[in-house]
Amino acid sequence: MKRLSLIAAVASVFALGACGSSSTDGAAPTSAAAPAESALTVFAAASLTETFTELGKQFEAAHPGSKVTFNFGSSATLAQQITQAAPADVFAAASPATMKTVSDAELAGTPTVFVRNKLQIAVPPDNPAKVESLKDLTDPQVKVALCAEQVPCGAAAVKALDAAGLKVTPVTLEQDVKATLTKVELGEVDAALVYQTDVIASAGKVTGIAFPEADQAINDYPIATLKGAPAPTPAQQFVDLVLSQQGKDVLTKAGFEAP
Repeated sequence: MKRLSLIAAVASVFALGACGSSSTDGAAPTSAAAPAESALTVFAAASLTETFTELGKQFEAAHPGSKVTFNFGSSATLAQQITQAAPADVFAAASPATMKTVSDAELAGTPTVFVRNKLQIAVPPDNPAKVESLKDLTDPQVKVALCAEQVPCGAAAVKALDAAGLKVTPVTLEQDVKATLTKVELGEVDAALVYQTDVIASAGKVTGIAFPEADQAINDYPIATLKGAPAPTPAQQFVDLVLSQQGKDVLTKAGFEAP
């Protein structure tokens, strides 16, 4: 009986060993599985939509398994979201003032200015109001859209108009430059003050008119990794891409100027 019991116990051990082998047969153990997707969240000014989307694709191609998610909008709104603990890894703002909001809250690393941008007058391709200069925007018959003053494109518009000694009464104030541009694209206004890069990005939906006072209202764009970023290494890698020659090529092609 003892001999039979011993044989049964040995057989049981081998059976368990066989079951353990079959459970992993043909499948890699968890530790050998492909690395988990690296998620990177970038908060960026609305005027960076096209260029950063392209750079995001380049980043993902250079870092297999990575995924870049963007939150584009008014720099002022994005800064507020970050200070209210919205999870993000990188912040690219359209003005030093909006970056300062985040830096003052001790939530950003050292910012680096990577591009500059300036305003143009955007009008429909047929320019029905016959706008030719900044002064034409003071005509009460001309419907004008501006960015709200608290956002970078609005602050730049105020500087440009002050430099020209002009006062414009807009029919609408928008919360970011893309919304302002859309008013022109839809024919809801005769003109708007937007960045020259947004005119280029419209791909012919609007015509841009340069004006000299724009040189006195140029916006610097700073970028920084964020302290406590969920993905600090990819965050720095993305900033490095933006600052690289590869990044500069994408940005200057879109109309941004070197700092």
